[in-house]
Amino acid sequence: MSTIRYKSVLEARSHKPLYFEDKEKKSQYFANKVFNTNAMRQFLPVEALNAVAEAISTGTKIDRKIAHSTAAAMKQWAISKGATHYTHWFQPLTGTTAEKHDAFFDIMPDGSAIEQFDGGQLVQQEPDASSFPHGGIRNTFEARGYTAWDPTSPAFILGSTLCIPTVFVSYTGEALDNKTPLLRALNILDEAATQVVQYFDKSVKKVNATLGWEQEYFLLDASLAASRPDISQAGRALLGHASAKGQQLDDHYFGSIPARVFQFMRELEYESILLGIPVKTRHNEVAPNQFELAPVFEEVNLAVDHNSLLMDVMEKVAEKHNLKVLFHEKPFAGVNGSGKHNNWSLATDTGTNLLSPGTTPTKNLQFLTFFINTIKAVHDHEELLRASVASAGNDYRLGASEAPPSIISVFIGKQLTQVLDELEKVTAGKLSPQEKTDLKLNVVGKIPEILQDNTDRNRTSPFAFTGNKFEFRAVGSTANCAKPMTVLNTIVANQLIQFKKEVDKLIDKKGLKKDEAIFNTLREYIKASKKIRFEGDGYSEAWQKEATKRKLSNNKTTPDAIKIQIAPETIKLYEKLGVMNATEINARQEIELEEYVKRLQIESRVLGDIARNHVIPTAIRYQNVLIKNVKGLKDIYQEDYKSLASEQMKLIEAISNHMSAINTGITAMINARKVANKLELNARAEDYTHTIKPYFETIRYHCDKLELLVEDKLWPLSKSRELLFFR
Repeated sequence: MSTIRYKSVLEARSHKPLYFEDKEKKSQYFANKVFNTNAMRQFLPVEALNAVAEAISTGTKIDRKIAHSTAAAMKQWAISKGATHYTHWFQPLTGTTAEKHDAFFDIMPDGSAIEQFDGGQLVQQEPDASSFPHGGIRNTFEARGYTAWDPTSPAFILGSTLCIPTVFVSYTGEALDNKTPLLRALNILDEAATQVVQYFDKSVKKVNATLGWEQEYFLLDASLAASRPDISQAGRALLGHASAKGQQLDDHYFGSIPARVFQFMRELEYESILLGIPVKTRHNEVAPNQFELAPVFEEVNLAVDHNSLLMDVMEKVAEKHNLKVLFHEKPFAGVNGSGKHNNWSLATDTGTNLLSPGTTPTKNLQFLTFFINTIKAVHDHEELLRASVASAGNDYRLGASEAPPSIISVFIGKQLTQVLDELEKVTAGKLSPQEKTDLKLNVVGKIPEILQDNTDRNRTSPFAFTGNKFEFRAVGSTANCAKPMTVLNTIVANQLIQFKKEVDKLIDKKGLKKDEAIFNTLREYIKASKKIRFEGDGYSEAWQKEATKRKLSNNKTTPDAIKIQIAPETIKLYEKLGVMNATEINARQEIELEEYVKRLQIESRVLGDIARNHVIPTAIRYQNVLIKNVKGLKDIYQEDYKSLASEQMKLIEAISNHMSAINTGITAMINARKVANKLELNARAEDYTHTIKPYFETIRYHCDKLELLVEDKLWPLSKSRELLFFR
């Protein structure tokens, strides 16, 4: 039987339904549009193939000759796939991706035309950097910036364009992107983790941090969404009364996927697989029309690139299905928001997951070493980890019923808590033969059995151990994973460096055996980091009080949360490890504060516009209908009309009161905004947080009350029940 194959949405802009053969294995077309190792084997000379592989593995530079031959092969491959242009694809500090397309086409001196792409164009370009956020790194008129090829992330074809993943730096060398600090952090983590793992396995030469993200999102009918200026401009519903039916019946979670959404998902998966994004899981999330997809774990840098690429592809595919994707962390009041859980682990080049117990006491001691060091790193830098997920959108989500609180804590489960409690009792100094036996056989040796049945899950924990990985649940759905991954890998690298120093010191100066030195050091870390561990309900008031007693931070707003980013100890940490310098750190702080203010400013303006230009005129129109009705009753019933029109009169009065409250609130909000906009950045951010933002709820309350009072057919905005329950 003949079948119709999907034509890529990135090639075909038709809005006709698309189909592909379900029986075809995804492995047959996986990474068909990626210049990966398989493609390089077909197009690259052996010398160039080996050089690129070495650069990916060890970070060695690629010389100009190899760059030219790689560019020629890449061009040949791309053109064979239908590409006509190329671009350096990078991730500026906007949180999204950027690209400037150039045609392979060029004109020679004799007037003839050729398809040209050489090593110089592959390795480096000079895009105009003037309009990208820079946080004061350079003056506005100094527009020069450079993109440089990142061979660790393979090139791919998006539509008809060859996309080359790159870093983005200023003329003076500072990072202007999210990728550069991440690559630096991954490099130092590799060095630190490899040195530690060689206590247990000398054959390990490299350690990669791995990431499996879970992307939550909402889907709306595009036509309905277009009727909402707030959704179009702010990415969320700034007003709108909650639907009578929301998520209270728990009937959407893991339910049957709606047919229209299923078609979107099928096409999205096809596009993703072509681009080498190993999507594996899809399902309904808790809120109506909320969904999730997740891929197979990958090396962190590639996983970050794939998540950024996926979000772009999702919007393109949704458009074909007359859908709109919402990535905002809290697009609707009264139902769950969306996160992007970052599942993080460490893997060696020998195929071992360092956060997974093994079959021997030695392997389990290795597991405990990386497990406990990670907890210690989070303990020492919990405030910095909280700052890594701070944003205007995530402020609405954290601490709500579907997301962890803004207090960072670590959940490990009852069984592993018992293991750490046992290790905490280890005698300081040299161990007796009996103590060694008890530790290795009775405590460490039983870890695999313990974890086999450890099905504990704590959805209120922002940082939870889930069997062979840590799940950082506090990351927001719009976030670029590079930021939290840069912080996490940096603090773990720093901790592992410290761990090795302390263990070596016990071996060299105290004369302890290697295992004794490791046990003693881990024992101290367990004691020192105990306050970060919490197994209970993160939403409870008791935990809020307990966290205060433990002196854990509870930074509920972005301006408060990101102050730690420019603290002297943070700058010292980043500079010591070579992840970022003071200039880059301060620039990011300024950029994040500016973005926070701008997002609240946009929300404030949009809300004022909708309330005054949509809600109030509609309310007046309905009020006039009621007034006309009352006058008609008076004409007919004379003095008796008052009892007959009493309910209409109450409605007229209620509408007037709500309109008055809305108008008063908007005027006060605008005046407050004018004052705030004249302040310096830090004070402006504080003003938007504590003075302007509270008006949002006041204005919304009265708008939502009017939605319930005004005749349905007059209401100009799509309602929550329509947005969340379309078919």
